[in-house]
Amino acid sequence: MKTRFTKRDEVERKWYVIDAKDQVLGRMASRIASYLRGKHKPVFTPNVDTGDFVIVVNADKVKVTGNKLTDKIYYHHTGYIGNLKEKSLKDRMNSEPEKVIEDAVWGMLPKNRLGRVMIKKLKVYRGSEHDHAAQKPEIIEITK
Repeated sequence: MKTRFTKRDEVERKWYVIDAKDQVLGRMASRIASYLRGKHKPVFTPNVDTGDFVIVVNADKVKVTGNKLTDKIYYHHTGYIGNLKEKSLKDRMNSEPEKVIEDAVWGMLPKNRLGRVMIKKLKVYRGSEHDHAAQKPEIIEITK
């Protein structure tokens, strides 16, 4: 029996919708990363992008456990001397909740060309509306 490797042209992509309301950020992000990589498919190949598109709605209603809202700090350096900026998770959730989910998922994807292609298939929206109704996305229920 020979191992079958999937080619890029053979992959069929589907669209999924995940409602982030009352979901724990890390658990949801790991599930999203799995769908973006294509690990839920029997044709998964590590060196080929076999993943699907994921739409996340209600990004502003995501939950975190413990004291992460105040204790978790995001750092950003501007490139100038002495300009290391920091922002707590609570401040970041108020200003840009979409970016919080994108960063959590990016941390779980490979850091190479393939990972940069995979993260582009993630669409995150603050409210419950999205612009991808034409793709007929399926709804995924994430159990707690």
